[in-house]
Parts: sequence; C-alpha cells; structure tokens
Amino acid sequence: MKKYLGIVLTGCAVGAAAVVLTLLGNPGNMGFCIACFLRDIAGAAKLHSAAVVQYLRPEIVGLVIGAMIAAVAAKEFKPRGGSAPATRFALGAAVMVGALMFLGCPLRMVLRIGGGDLNAVVGLVGFAAGILCGVFALNRGFSLKRAYSLGKAEGSVLPVGLALLFVLWLVQPGLFAFSESGPGSMAAPVLAALAAGLLVGVLAQRTRLCMVGGIRDAVLFRDFYLLAGFAAILAVTLVGNAAAGRLLFGFAGQPVAHTDGVWNFLGMALVGWGSVLLGGCPLRQLILTGEGNTDSGITVLGMIVGAAVCHNFGLASSADGPTLAGKIAVGIGFAVVAVITVTNLQKRGAAK
Repeated sequence: MKKYLGIVLTGCAVGAAAVVLTLLGNPGNMGFCIACFLRDIAGAAKLHSAAVVQYLRPEIVGLVIGAMIAAVAAKEFKPRGGSAPATRFALGAAVMVGALMFLGCPLRMVLRIGGGDLNAVVGLVGFAAGILCGVFALNRGFSLKRAYSLGKAEGSVLPVGLALLFVLWLVQPGLFAFSESGPGSMAAPVLAALAAGLLVGVLAQRTRLCMVGGIRDAVLFRDFYLLAGFAAILAVTLVGNAAAGRLLFGFAGQPVAHTDGVWNFLGMALVGWGSVLLGGCPLRQLILTGEGNTDSGITVLGMIVGAAVCHNFGLASSADGPTLAGKIAVGIGFAVVAVITVTNLQKRGAAK
C-alpha cells in the first residue's frame, strides 16, 4: 500500500485544487482542463477569434514551470527529442479535435463526473474504448521510434518561452485578447491559479500522474498505480462539490457541456487512442514538456494550433451540441490516427 501513497495524495491535491479554483471563479467543473485552457491561451494570443474563450490561463504556466522545478530538483531534467515530431504535432491536433468535441480533456472528464455530469460517464466509456485501440496497436509493435538526448538549453526553450509569455501578459495585457463573457471570462485570481498549477505540476512530475496511463497500464500490465490517482481525484471532487452544494447528477443543465452521447463517446475515443500513441494524456504532455521533452512540447504546440483551427472553422462543440463541421473533423481525426497507427507498426525485433 505504501506504493500508492504518493499517487493518492497527488490525486487528492488535484481534486481539492480543482474544487477550490472553481469556487474562486473558474467555470463549473473546470478547475483544471488542459484542452480548454490551451484553447483559451490560443484565444488570448489571438490565434482564434472566438470571443468567449480568450484568456491566458496561469494554471498551464504553473503546471509546466512546477514540473520543471521538480525535475531540476530531482536531477530528472534530461532534455530529449527527435521522435517523429511532425507526427506528434498532428496527433496533438487530432487529440484537441476530440477534446473540443467532448468539451474537455481526460482530467476535466473526471472532474465533470465528480460534479455529477453523467455525459462525462459516456465520455469515459469512449475514452476507455479509444485507449483499448491504442493498446491493440502497442501490442502489435506501434512505435514512433526513439528520442535522442539534447542540450539543456534546447529542453528549456518551451518552458521558458511560456513563462516569458506569461510575464508579458502581466505587464502588457493590452497586447492580448480577454473574454468579456462566456467561459473565458470566468477565472480564479491569477496568484491562486498560478499557485495551484505550480503545486499540481510538482506533484504530477513526481508521481507520473496520467489519465491515459492509468487505464493503459491496468490493461497491459495489471498495474493500478496510476488508476489510484484517477480514483482519488474523483472521490475528492465528489466530496468537495457536495460540500459546496455544487453536486448535480444528470445529463441536462451541466456547465460547459452538451448531451449528445454519440459524439461525447466518439470525441473521447479519439482523445484516448491518440494519447496512447503519444505516450500520455494532455496533462502528461505538459509535465513532460517541463522535464525538457521537446517531443511533448511539439505535441502541446499541436494542441494549441488544433484548438485555434477548431474555433476559427467552427469545429468545437458548445452547450448546444456539436456542429456538422466538428463531426466531420472528428471523422478525419480518426482517419489520421488510424493511418499513423498502421504506418508506424514495427516488425518484431526490428531496429528502433
């Protein structure tokens, strides 16, 4: 049981931080959402023009910098990269298409369930189905080939660049877009959001917290270590929302969510499949970026560009449901992920 202590405490901290951030002003059931927050950052940087989702989320900055601090302190800041960067960029964009169909990343999926949103349970089933597709590929030799060691300066570019963007946002806010209504206008105080991100970044780096990894490892290795963190987030969120009077079980009337079960399922299936091929969920990609992994940094850039494309071309869902263009985009996303899967199956014993 000692093995599980760290991951369970991390899950408890993430769940508690998410509830507190929501109480302090973040959108409902969105104390943390990697997909939604990267979308908001894309809007703040004027990469898309959707006025209701434009805000440079301090939580994302905190996650990456917190992970970097923890990695440096533990002598685990070991920059690596060069493992199919263009393919990872495309997979990051595809994962974002699925997430914005569902309206949330795997972490927000758990937080939504913890708020009583039954649409997210449908998403969870789809997420698990997508992970099983990815596991099937792994069992048949899927690989994006090896990464190579890089200099520390190379691994620092994306974390430091994000930190500098945040400082610029603080000192020259007029350069950025800010939502005046909608989810982008709802935010916890900057210092509280940054502190929560730093805390979760440190803890997630030390424990390898990953929503995708939990189900993948349980299926492949019968290892339930990461799933314990998943369960802890859900338990604390349920208790916290109940205590705050924000627990609402049902499908209709959930914050920043829609009730189309088919597309909630398919959106998260795309997220699950793509994330297994990438080696981790969107949260894990941010943490790896903080550790100096440039492949994960490129994946995050793919997600940001994917979010911009989704909102510039009407692919993202809303509380009213998915758009026709969004449905077509998810279909294209599945085709892209399938092609990447098939073309990267390695023969047993082949050189890496």
